[in-house]
Amino acid sequence: MAILTAGGLAPCLSSSIGCLIHEYTKADPKVEIICYIGGYKGLLKGESVKVDKRTREHALDLLKFGGSAIGNSRVKLTNVKDCVKRGLVKEGQDPQKVAADQLVKDGVDVLHTIGGDDTNTAAADLAKFLKANGYDLTVVGLPKTIDNDVYPIRQSLGAWTAAENGANYFANVVAEHSANPRMLIVHEVMGRNCGWLTVATAIAYRRKLADMPFLPGLGLTMDKRDIHAVYIPEAKFNAKKEAARLKKVMDKLGNVNIFVSEGACVPTIIKEMEARGEEVPRDAFGHPKLDKVNVGQWFARQFGEMLGAEKTLVQKSGYYSRAAAPIDRDIALIRKCAAKAVKCAFARQGGVIGEDENKGGELRACEFERIKGGKPYDVKSAEYLSLLKAIGQN
Repeated sequence: MAILTAGGLAPCLSSSIGCLIHEYTKADPKVEIICYIGGYKGLLKGESVKVDKRTREHALDLLKFGGSAIGNSRVKLTNVKDCVKRGLVKEGQDPQKVAADQLVKDGVDVLHTIGGDDTNTAAADLAKFLKANGYDLTVVGLPKTIDNDVYPIRQSLGAWTAAENGANYFANVVAEHSANPRMLIVHEVMGRNCGWLTVATAIAYRRKLADMPFLPGLGLTMDKRDIHAVYIPEAKFNAKKEAARLKKVMDKLGNVNIFVSEGACVPTIIKEMEARGEEVPRDAFGHPKLDKVNVGQWFARQFGEMLGAEKTLVQKSGYYSRAAAPIDRDIALIRKCAAKAVKCAFARQGGVIGEDENKGGELRACEFERIKGGKPYDVKSAEYLSLLKAIGQN
């Protein structure tokens, strides 16, 4: 059996590795386990480590760690040109065949992939290739993405933790409003196509805020530290109307705090960049590199001038929140999914383990052909509408 993690980080990678090792050791300690170093890159290069006795005995210690103990990479096996360019395969080689042959060479009969939509789409492609070419190997994935946007998975591993840590991050950043008059603070939250994490982070932050002992006599009030706007990819808004609303907040409080998904307004920003003759760099999967698009800075420029802000501050919680160790709520889900993954592996049932939204939330191996990313956040959900009402954004 082999394990690999891939894509960006999430607060479930090391934990999922630990839980898989623990479950296999409990079910059958004779099962040999290897881990590929650096995701699909390690698989292509044949770089792996064998899980030793001490690691098996202490596997659940990985629940205390963020990041991936075995390393990640962003590699698309069907992007032959990119794999050749990066030296992962030679000219004329098919990366999927190279990966399949390496698995055979290593004696792997079950491959566990832990990753988001790109990772599991790649796993789906690999599983399809293996079946079409007569390889006797089962691929069982675990859904990792803090965006929580994978069809048909109800809840991705690590997403709850990312929201809680994003809230903790902003709880400190928001105090910067007291450093300057007429301060605009933009909190950019990860979420390429989906606003789930931004909304969940905002809700978690306001929940923490409600428990704080404010002292209005000193001007220490909740409204100055509250969120005044939330912008996500799925929801359209009128910039001029919003600016007029937020200017009233600025005039009254002396500061404005905005939460924005890193994918909000990206098509508009890209059009502006291309109109200036700027090239938008993309990753191996064809996604625009969002650190170059820089949504937070765009919002700061757009609203800073219209609100008459004397200073703007853009802070991104993504790297802080996605590298955290999981909270108890996520640990329970990770352990449940890992146990199911091992059962499916012994039954040679491939797919991505998760609570299937289309089957009443049943925990099962969701078929690879049904797995895809970009699941939009439901802007008609009660939690979202309640949030907008609470912060005065209609």
